Amino acid sequence: MSATSSSPQLDLLTGLIERVTYHNTENGYCVLRVKAERQKDLVTVVGHASMISAGEFIQASGTWMNDKNYGPQFKANYLNTTAPNTEEGIEKYLASGMIKGIGPVYAKKLVKAFGSQVFEVIETTPHLLRNVEGIGQYRMNTITRAWDDQKIIREIMVFLYQHGISTARAVRIYKIFGADAIRVIKEDPYCLAREIRGIGFKSADQIAQKVGIAKDSPLRIRAGISHVLLETMDEGHCGLPIEVLLTSTAQTLEVPADIVKPVLETELTAGELVGDTLEGEACVFLKGLYLAETLIAKSLKRLFSGKPPWGALDINKAIPWVEERLSIALAESQKEALKLILNSKVSIITGGPGVGKTTLIKSLLKILAAKHLEILLTAPTGRAAKRLSETTGFEAKTIHRLLEYDPEKNNFKKNEEEPLECQLLVVDEVSMLDVPLMHSLLKALPPQAALILVGDIDQLPSVGPGAVLDALIKSEVFTVARLTEIFRQAAQSQIISNAHRINQGLMPLFAQKEDKSDFYFIESKTPEECKDKILELVKNRIPKAFSFDPILEIQVLCPMNRGGVGARSLNIELQKALNPPAQNRVERFGSIYGVGDKVMQIANNYDKDAYNGDIGYIREIHQEEQELKVDYEGRLVSYDFGELDEVVLAYATTIHKAQGSEYPAVVIPLMMQHYPMLKRNLLYTGITRGKQLVILVGQKKALAMAVRDQQAKKRYTKLKEWVRHDAH
Repeated sequence: MSATSSSPQLDLLTGLIERVTYHNTENGYCVLRVKAERQKDLVTVVGHASMISAGEFIQASGTWMNDKNYGPQFKANYLNTTAPNTEEGIEKYLASGMIKGIGPVYAKKLVKAFGSQVFEVIETTPHLLRNVEGIGQYRMNTITRAWDDQKIIREIMVFLYQHGISTARAVRIYKIFGADAIRVIKEDPYCLAREIRGIGFKSADQIAQKVGIAKDSPLRIRAGISHVLLETMDEGHCGLPIEVLLTSTAQTLEVPADIVKPVLETELTAGELVGDTLEGEACVFLKGLYLAETLIAKSLKRLFSGKPPWGALDINKAIPWVEERLSIALAESQKEALKLILNSKVSIITGGPGVGKTTLIKSLLKILAAKHLEILLTAPTGRAAKRLSETTGFEAKTIHRLLEYDPEKNNFKKNEEEPLECQLLVVDEVSMLDVPLMHSLLKALPPQAALILVGDIDQLPSVGPGAVLDALIKSEVFTVARLTEIFRQAAQSQIISNAHRINQGLMPLFAQKEDKSDFYFIESKTPEECKDKILELVKNRIPKAFSFDPILEIQVLCPMNRGGVGARSLNIELQKALNPPAQNRVERFGSIYGVGDKVMQIANNYDKDAYNGDIGYIREIHQEEQELKVDYEGRLVSYDFGELDEVVLAYATTIHKAQGSEYPAVVIPLMMQHYPMLKRNLLYTGITRGKQLVILVGQKKALAMAVRDQQAKKRYTKLKEWVRHDAH
């Protein structure tokens, strides 16, 4: 089968595999030496195959490339192998150990006995194998079973390729579904979108059409409903109004809405989805998220009703004691907050930058540590946890580490059966917590423990579903210490004072060119001009004026990924300017990576202990082993080249991805092309990521739009209602 019909630009290579230099059984990556047609010397072929052996005949489509270390290579997009047809090739193939029960000795015996008919004998008349000395019933059965397995794998690979699935992904599919792959895919192609990273709903839907699943099939409509709900979950919702769900599904599938409705009703009756109201509107919720929100409300209410584990405290003595120990003078607002929190078992501390949240937490921890309480500190990201440790002097862990995630079982070891050992849990950056993570955290919290949640309600909500912090504060059920007073030292920072101005709907104040400041606006009329100015700032102007390292200390934060001044486009330009990839580079999934590149993990990978939003630097690239290593704050993590869809370049990131992180210097493009995302909480979050320098580059009109628009996108979440319901 030729692959060139769909890809006429690709070269075709055929030949005999002389040896398999390298084969990774996990991802199928292989390096082959091939005796190719019309080639004098052996050719190196690199590609993916689930099983491969010397002696096999190969058909490959791909491109020629010149590797600086290994010379000319044929990079195969598709590999198809067939059994050899010469006696020499057959013996080599059988001797390779590919067929269980046959090694070099029996390979020679079999070729001598049957010549080029060996494969036919194994396939159709296996009983003849027993005529060969040393082959009894057991070995004969072993050989025929191994031959059948191979045949199945080949069939699967050809089937998947015919349906537009790359060989690398085909290997992944075979790993998950095994010999049943074709049957499973024919029965429910949509399982590919659910189970295989990199295959989306649209690709699975195309395969479904090819294997004969009708457009109005209930299977397709069920998958469409699930797809729309999962997509909305990615937008932060726990559910959707019924009418919105019906319309969106009908549009996605290009079918009438009245076909979708009965399938949705069946799903609701079966309990796969949950129907309920939200603020009086009929909605459909994903079952797992619906249950998680109800259980969060119940857990918090149960905790809140108890007494703090530290018993009665004389606040009037505790405050001067802690002021003396920490050499500080607490403001009246901080003293009031201390009293509130020390009298409550569940409390929330909220406020913007420079209002003394850190001082308040340090004071609380000092007082409660003196009571010999077991205290644990946690935050959603590695950077946030590190910052919490540095500011408090107490060890802080990420939530995943604290709860001891178990990749094999895909859950946390810490739960109701094995709770955390603590009397107080302090959680920072709670605005980033989504519903599933909050639920997991509360499950692991012992009933006698107290809980202090810390976060800035004005920042962006979590990337995942729900709006936990917002719901808990607005429920007005729990103790909330709201800090608003900006302290004198903090007020001297233009970053902090402008962040508060923006929060109040006021335009930020900018320094004059000659004034030394930590906050600047540089006007750019066009996206092209904006891009050029950002490149000049990051590469030359900021390093020269402020001595910041352009890769390690300056972060470009964009309102969105798309567009000429979006994160994707700016990453390519910044990479060219700061770290143009040398010859030892990797091209995968539309990106080029080189040693020294700044990258970000974009999906939680518990096996690697690398999480969505983690930023690291590529330290090593090994072409032969097909792996690279990323340094995450001193910890080296290995990636197969086939796993590089989990990382992206991170010279520029979206503001959403920067939640919970701080950087010495931040550059933010603001253009009218970003208008869908120009919201006050987005701008506020971006600005508060900069510790020592913030520079906005763009149009005053776009800045004014962001400051003016405080209508944060509504999230469909029922947590606030559940908390209030549980409380009354």
